[in-house]
Amino acid sequence: MAEPTREAQLRGAETPGLVCAHHHLYSALARGMPAPPRQPHSFTEILEQVWWRLDTALDLEMLAASARLGALEALLSGCTAIIDHHESPHAIEGSLSVIAEACAEVGVRVSCAYGVTDRHGPAGAAAGLAENERYLRAGGRGLVGIHAAFTCQPGTLDAAVGLADDLGVGVHVHVAEGPVDAEAGLALARRAGPDWLLVHGVHLPDGFETAATIVHNPRSNMNNAVGYARPARFPGPVALGTDGIGADMLEEFRLAFVALRATDVAAGPDQAWAWLAAGWNLFPEAATDRVIWAYPSADPWHLAYTPGVRALDVVVGGEAVLVGGVPTRVDEAEVRARAAEQAARLHALL
Repeated sequence: MAEPTREAQLRGAETPGLVCAHHHLYSALARGMPAPPRQPHSFTEILEQVWWRLDTALDLEMLAASARLGALEALLSGCTAIIDHHESPHAIEGSLSVIAEACAEVGVRVSCAYGVTDRHGPAGAAAGLAENERYLRAGGRGLVGIHAAFTCQPGTLDAAVGLADDLGVGVHVHVAEGPVDAEAGLALARRAGPDWLLVHGVHLPDGFETAATIVHNPRSNMNNAVGYARPARFPGPVALGTDGIGADMLEEFRLAFVALRATDVAAGPDQAWAWLAAGWNLFPEAATDRVIWAYPSADPWHLAYTPGVRALDVVVGGEAVLVGGVPTRVDEAEVRARAAEQAARLHALL
């Protein structure tokens, strides 16, 4: 009898497809971007000198390449569903469709939203609202996006919330990520319904009660030095996102556990795993997807202390989109090469 292959020996635990409850797929092209004009020393300066410079340089060709790469890397990490939050102020119309189509090419599910903001004046805010409405009325899966309350005028916030109500969907918005958004973010969060996603919530008050889901992004919060959200203090639902730093949700789960453990030595990984599992409530279809991992156990106590666990096989909607660690719909090398070309274009504009 032939010896089992190394791949067969590695085949182990099976789980549903994982969900990234907050992503910025356009950030896939940010790696290696030129340094900002001066060293940022606050959250606001990080936004102004890094992300707001990058998003204004994006075009639709760049968006397609970034979304394709981001979806591919999600798939390789066993993440089959992404809830994306997008901004490209000089390429708004059609942007959500470009992202959705790129994810579909790879075989990853996506929910899209355009982050409405007044940073580019009333015309920019109106265009963002129009893109949300266009995409959702055309049958796209998504939410109405708002960048953050502190970058919007009251009328823009009212228009976005009203559009979401009219379309029967929720709102996807950054809330109280940094001190600059604490007051405005809290005011908006108090309007939230059960289908809203309140992202970050670092500076929300202790015990803040909401029917919405608060999305915890531990790596991003550490990277931006905005503080620890302490999500265990919220009585309502909490899910996990990456805020654009990839879509390796097992790694995000480990970091969420370590951050929790740093403040509570008695905490186990089950709490952080519950935050990860909350993604299936937001994107139920992912719970029907299947991931075979190169590790024999899916017990949170195992996974919390075992880095590098990778997906071997992934089935999305009954279709095998990853087999033996190789995507079946796209060529990985080609996706990465096209992303590198578009990243070079983008970086030349910064």
